[in-house]
Amino acid sequence: QVQLVESGGGLVQPGGSLRLSCAASGSIFRIYTMGWYRQAPGKQRELLAAISSGGSTNYYADSVKGRFSISRDNAKSTAYLQMNSLKPEDTAVYYCNAHRRDGFDSWGQGTQVTVSS
Repeated sequence: QVQLVESGGGLVQPGGSLRLSCAASGSIFRIYTMGWYRQAPGKQRELLAAISSGGSTNYYADSVKGRFSISRDNAKSTAYLQMNSLKPEDTAVYYCNAHRRDGFDSWGQGTQVTVSS
């Protein structure tokens, strides 16, 4: 099974940028569709972006389209989420997800992103 570890969160001012990383181990990374989710206090976890196993197909939620960019490096078994033009409403815990075609899902432990002046 794949294990995921997120990093790159922190405190940033509105309008700033962060890049989150999700390092995978324990399985063949390239077979998984990778996704980034977030969960703010009192809200449901929401899917922000996803990238297919080969990196050719991406999905973005309307709330982040044009500001966030998902990518992956299969050679490094790592997925990324570049976040630009951050807003206070982007404050949340961000989670990485690995999804396999047979329905298996794995989650990271989450990384806190706080956008505040």
